[in-house]
Amino acid sequence: MSVVPYAFVACLVVGVVLRARYGSFRNLSRTILADGGHVRGDETEEREKKANLLRWVTTVDHKDIGLLYLVFGTVAALWGGVDSMMIRTELLTPAVDVWSEETYNALFTTHGLTMLFFFVTPVFFGMANYFLPLLIGADDLAFPRINAIAFWLLPPSLLLVRGGLITEVIARVLGLGLPRSMLEILYTLAPPATGWTLYTPLSTQLANPQIDFMLLGLHLSGLSTMMGAINFIVTIFMKRGPDVDIGDFDIFTWSMLTTSGIILFAFPLLGSAILMLLLDRNFGTSFYAVEAGGSILYQNLFWFFGHPEVYIIFLPATGLMSTILPKFSGRKLFGFKFVVYSTLAIGVMSFGVWAHHMFTTGMDPRLLTSFMIVSIAIAVPSAIKVFNWMTTMWKGDIRLTAPMLFSAGGLGLFVIGGITGVFLASIPIDVMYQDTYYVVGHFHMILMAIIPFQMFAASYYWFPIITERMYNQRLARLQAVLTSVGVFVTFMAFLIMGALGMPRRFASYPPKFQLFHDVASVGAFVIGFSVLLWLYNMLHSLWFGDLVRDADVWDLKKTQQFTREWQAFEARLAEKYGVTSTSPEETRAAAESQMVGDQKDEPDTGSPKAFEDLSGIGNDVVVGAVAGFVGMMLMSAVLYVGSLLGVFDLVSFAELAELVGVEGSPLVGYLIFLGGGMTTWALLFVTFADFLPGEPLLRTGLVFAVVMLPGFFVAFYSGQSGWELVGYILVAFVAHLAYGAGLATTFKMLSGRLKTSLVHVSE
Repeated sequence: MSVVPYAFVACLVVGVVLRARYGSFRNLSRTILADGGHVRGDETEEREKKANLLRWVTTVDHKDIGLLYLVFGTVAALWGGVDSMMIRTELLTPAVDVWSEETYNALFTTHGLTMLFFFVTPVFFGMANYFLPLLIGADDLAFPRINAIAFWLLPPSLLLVRGGLITEVIARVLGLGLPRSMLEILYTLAPPATGWTLYTPLSTQLANPQIDFMLLGLHLSGLSTMMGAINFIVTIFMKRGPDVDIGDFDIFTWSMLTTSGIILFAFPLLGSAILMLLLDRNFGTSFYAVEAGGSILYQNLFWFFGHPEVYIIFLPATGLMSTILPKFSGRKLFGFKFVVYSTLAIGVMSFGVWAHHMFTTGMDPRLLTSFMIVSIAIAVPSAIKVFNWMTTMWKGDIRLTAPMLFSAGGLGLFVIGGITGVFLASIPIDVMYQDTYYVVGHFHMILMAIIPFQMFAASYYWFPIITERMYNQRLARLQAVLTSVGVFVTFMAFLIMGALGMPRRFASYPPKFQLFHDVASVGAFVIGFSVLLWLYNMLHSLWFGDLVRDADVWDLKKTQQFTREWQAFEARLAEKYGVTSTSPEETRAAAESQMVGDQKDEPDTGSPKAFEDLSGIGNDVVVGAVAGFVGMMLMSAVLYVGSLLGVFDLVSFAELAELVGVEGSPLVGYLIFLGGGMTTWALLFVTFADFLPGEPLLRTGLVFAVVMLPGFFVAFYSGQSGWELVGYILVAFVAHLAYGAGLATTFKMLSGRLKTSLVHVSE
């Protein structure tokens, strides 16, 4: 059963209806307005917006909906990120001794589904909602109300997919005062443990009713994505400004157009596969029975959607890379047409590679050979993009801002991940590594390097347009470096242990792989910490960032790259604040190379110095150790009181000793804990204090301690429940506040006598 003809007919029907109603597609931009279809000629008056909750619930404005998408995607990303941190915490030790195997399988399932369906696509759709109309000279998307419906389908979809965890949490909270018999229905909806691919026959045989809700949620999210894709296609072709021709499209527009086209042909397959799975589970049908094709039929349907889905989330990121990287290289994108052609080629070829996920299923070798050839060939368009990005930077006037650091760092990591994919496209190698961490490392190295990196880059690049404020650029550069290091450490460890034969999808593993897993977990925690830095930077700068009154915040006019969205931003500033447009004294065409010998020494715009003054490093170590000792003594006192109250178990320190490979009593573990508080955490405080909320320093110490609290809570949790769990949380919170207060206060006192590198104190 093929849905491709139906998708084509759907597109044709949309076109015929629009043609019949409006006569000429090119006149559509002058007949449909953002208020949902009222014809007002060329009138451009903007309606007044209500600054309350009702406005956000009822809005049809593309910018508002874009922001809603971005907020929703960020929440989903944090939720899925917590899943990954819990997975890596379990894998710190070979045995299953943190969570249960069922919990691990549920985390593995929800992490994949949340990231793919509720994080990546909504974030890119949010960016497209906000900026695509600006880039093509449109006043809004073609169907504003459908745009709003597409977004509001997502929150209930996410709740349906993740409802098992939500109902379990509600049941545990209510269980503090109600008998379990009254809450049995809530416990019945357990988090699904099918794996994110939902393979049959497991997904048809598990009795958990939450799986049915999950399938309904995925189907709703697919409908939402289809609505958004149709809206983007119609908008690009029929709502663009009169002075914008197809040849004038920017690279991000081309990427979103290709992505939307892939969605139209891929997502109907997912919907069909899910509906048949629901029917098999609930109505006794036999679509996936062994006699009807069984798991092989499901895998063909799923991966015909699944691999194009990879490019659905990949292509918008490449469009952002091609947009942002030239701006900070001082040159226009090299080989623009070839980058566009490579994007279109990926869109077509993405439907011819799905069976490389099925090399070990026993398919006809002749079929597998054809898929192997296409899987290798599809690397060529991606390689074209890589070489064009590298050539764009060659002899450019590179400025190492946060967007550029993410672009350059992502480019290097993407090359590593991409090369490993070429190997996996070969049948003999894939058969060897199909079920190992090598596949996980390849997949995550590519996706992390190109997708979150470009999301971070775009959030920093366009932040002034959205908020009219500027973020902390020093903190942003630090976050870019930390993220790059964390991704490299984590997924290189995946690739190495996968090459050594470490199987994937297991909560337990042979002890010989523990070192690699520990390294990967440390790298993952670095990634998690860097995400918290980004979140803090965004939220803090939203309210307290420096106001932007000059639209050319990135000096794009110098290289004639002051594009449409920035021109619209400049017009907005002029209208709101009466700011006049400025022009640089000198400009040059972006096509010209900036020769190395001609570069000027401009520290404000060039490569930043990570450490400007190293003279206080030795003093930092001494002062940090003393301050950390004082903080640890205060913290230890609170924890001891917690042990007397029965909410904190001192045996947890013995488990800490075992975690680092030292067998011993709680005393040995406590000494390790004390050493960490005097060295690692104290030096981290010195390093990051300048990026946390500033004066007084005591406030900074308290914030730093609260940031560290989740790690402590997980590491020293010993099975408390009910009121004991509440007491444990309170004791841990107070203990960390005591540590932060002692650390910051002592550091402040000693820094008055010894010179340190901490800006808070030295200034």
